[in-house]
Amino acid sequence: MQRAGALAAVLIVAAAGAAHAQFGRGFFGSRLATPADFDGRFHYCRAVYNSGFGGGGGSWRTDYPNADINMSVRLSELTKINVSRNQYGDPNHLLVRVGSDEMFQCPLIILSAPGSATIQANEAGRIKEYLLKGGMLWTDDSWGSYQWQHWVGQLRKVLPAAEYPIIDVPLAHPLYRTQFIVTEIPQIPNIGFFLRSGGGTSEQDSDSAVPVVRAIVDEDGRIMVLMTHNTDIQDSWEREGEDPSYFYAFSPRGYAFGINAILYALTH
Repeated sequence: MQRAGALAAVLIVAAAGAAHAQFGRGFFGSRLATPADFDGRFHYCRAVYNSGFGGGGGSWRTDYPNADINMSVRLSELTKINVSRNQYGDPNHLLVRVGSDEMFQCPLIILSAPGSATIQANEAGRIKEYLLKGGMLWTDDSWGSYQWQHWVGQLRKVLPAAEYPIIDVPLAHPLYRTQFIVTEIPQIPNIGFFLRSGGGTSEQDSDSAVPVVRAIVDEDGRIMVLMTHNTDIQDSWEREGEDPSYFYAFSPRGYAFGINAILYALTH
């Protein structure tokens, strides 16, 4: 990944953990977004969904709120995007209910732990409308075949397989070079697994050995649904200040991929 050294240097100068320490005042944004919360600047929009018993692997709260806060801070430092902030200077990251009117105010919605998500019948049509109107949904932090199958089953309530096939996103795709040049799909484990395993990255052994980036695109080839599977990109943002070995191994790569994905969503 070209410019990885420069990115790491910027993050280190900013001090690993600075964002976590600066904004560690509790669970910011613990209420659902309303129309009054949107101010025309960038908001990290996190999808709030009903959890099912079939998928396992967390809930919409996974990596919340520090992934949302830290990515917003780094995005403001590493790009010229005008990130929304409150009166205290903290990022205005938002919780957005899937299927709500507020979805349509977010160019990108990030859904964590899709292996636990359940999409209700009344939500499916609204999500499809959001995607076809230009919105992008990014799902992250799912591991193994069971969680993948569960999520695909839910996604097919929104986008039928016959019309909207799932494809692998090749490394030649513009997504990987909107700002940083990403040359590999990073497998990023949660910090607990990484430390307990002595540096392991595959959370479900052979069933999650290969990280993948998959997508559903519209008729023009624009990514509507981005899916990072067998990896937890958000944990590299959430836990950036907790352990130096974890930071150096994963945070620069995680931020590079994440910033690229956000810029892709905002420009396509």
